[in-house]
Amino acid sequence: MQRIALKIDVDTLRGTREGVPPLMDVLGRSGAQASFFFSVGPDNTGRALRRVFRRGFLRKVRRTSVLTHYGLRTLTYGLLWPGPHIGRRAAPVLRQVRDCGFEVGLHSYDHVRWQDNVTRRGRSWTSRELARAYLAFRDALGAPPDAHAAAGWQLNPETLWLESQMAFQYASDTRGREPFLPSWGNVEGACPQLPTTLPTLDELIGRDGLTPAGAASEVVRLSQVPLPHGHVFTLHAELEGMALRNVFESMLARWRALGFTLVALRDVHRSLDARTLPRHQVTLGTVPGRSGLLATQAAH
Repeated sequence: MQRIALKIDVDTLRGTREGVPPLMDVLGRSGAQASFFFSVGPDNTGRALRRVFRRGFLRKVRRTSVLTHYGLRTLTYGLLWPGPHIGRRAAPVLRQVRDCGFEVGLHSYDHVRWQDNVTRRGRSWTSRELARAYLAFRDALGAPPDAHAAAGWQLNPETLWLESQMAFQYASDTRGREPFLPSWGNVEGACPQLPTTLPTLDELIGRDGLTPAGAASEVVRLSQVPLPHGHVFTLHAELEGMALRNVFESMLARWRALGFTLVALRDVHRSLDARTLPRHQVTLGTVPGRSGLLATQAAH
């Protein structure tokens, strides 16, 4: 049976409050499971505007209408006033997601701080950021996280070592094609990676003239290329939970019609035998439609 694991990244306070509840409703009506990965510290989204000089960033902003999806107020957090603490302000939403039976995992403490700095930092910085995130998640939910999905698919070798030390059952930090045990240089991680295998909608919208509906059709088409453990599709509460909600709901209907089972990442992890997973290097590479370098699964 073909399956698609749905991974939902929640980056902002607005996405948590306004994007997550409609997604739970859409998923519930579709009989689909999913994994929600939450940012749990300060929402400093406005500081992401510093990426304006990064190659491809402005092009992506124009294609995906960042102002529409994130809202003006969110884009000023961390600039005009301090970013609100998501874990404290929106803990009831996190608990509601868990209580409704969906998987809840850790995305980041400060999404922008992690995404813009981790590749240039060492063990002490990375350990401090993960520890903050771990504790804020535990404070919000009363239990520590079992899984980690690094913000923006950004990480460093120390992340792989720390994920093992923090007893995460698995991580989904990378882009790739199959579950694997990660290595980076001399660091060999013991925490399995479940990589995102499909492009995201915001990577496709506007490329080659693709509309949101056209981007959804392209993702559905690519998902029909079989993989041994199925596909992983990443969506965002700020997009598919809000302006692109109807597009996402149509994708769920098409996947169901094609016979796909829509699962959480924990379902994929439970089906694996870590002793038989291949070991692959993690490298920094490009993904069409997304600016900068991302952590990717190497070919061999």
